[in-house]
Amino acid sequence: MTPLNLMVYRHSAFYSPILAGIGAGFFEREGFAPAYTVMPPGRDVGQMLASGEIHVSQASVSSAWPWLDRGAQPPFRLFATLNRRDGFLIAARRPEPEFRWENLLRGGFVYAHGGQPQAMLAYALHLQGIDLRQVSGLDRGGPVEAMAAFAAGEGDYFHEQGPYPQQLEAQGLASIVASTGSVIGPVAFSGLAATRAWLAQSHLPAFLRAFGAAREWTQRTPSDDVAAAVQKYFPQIQPGALASSIAFYQRLGCWGGPLDIPRSEYETTLDVFEHSGLLARRHPYEQVVTTV
Repeated sequence: MTPLNLMVYRHSAFYSPILAGIGAGFFEREGFAPAYTVMPPGRDVGQMLASGEIHVSQASVSSAWPWLDRGAQPPFRLFATLNRRDGFLIAARRPEPEFRWENLLRGGFVYAHGGQPQAMLAYALHLQGIDLRQVSGLDRGGPVEAMAAFAAGEGDYFHEQGPYPQQLEAQGLASIVASTGSVIGPVAFSGLAATRAWLAQSHLPAFLRAFGAAREWTQRTPSDDVAAAVQKYFPQIQPGALASSIAFYQRLGCWGGPLDIPRSEYETTLDVFEHSGLLARRHPYEQVVTTV
């Protein structure tokens, strides 16, 4: 069996195709021995891939831009789509059947600060005529910490990937009212990254078969069955909340379409970062993405 160390930036149901690839046996059937990890604090995806510590990582196309800004070649290439939508949801402390985006200007908003999550949120609000800087934002750390803070009574709105908003909803502590992905539409939110050397090895076709099959299975299979395959990765999440989050991502179309990263979705990601002033220049698609 070929070792396959897989990594994600953020542990959530949004990355269920990777988890299902392991939990439902897709990688193993293609001859891989997969292992899963979440990026440790303070580490760098480029260094971890270059060292061989990680073979394939979930990453955004934006992760390559700082290298290009310095005039250097990134030590990795993005080569396949994982999610073609933003996967963050917004939950309110109380049901709001007539939710309007300007409601976020009232009270505290626990949202994911920094990097792509904040840039995408700012862009979604911009499309709704709202400036994120006008919101009373609360930074409470990662998904689990932020969920705990909201459950303890902090904030009036909560912004996070599934299954954390669904878990709060299942506990009667929140009601999901909106989705940033529904506002932004197709975007190169997250793909898979690997070094050029790893992509040149003979195991790449087998990996693409395994991941492609896992991604399609995750999109098309009843959400309860997908949840059962990945439940072991979410021991603190109720099965119904996990299934609900997977069903939402299926409806949103996160995992549909071809494996290639579309140029148009790459350009939308550039637009998102440009809006937040996080883009030094619009780096060409060909410098970031490899078509395999």
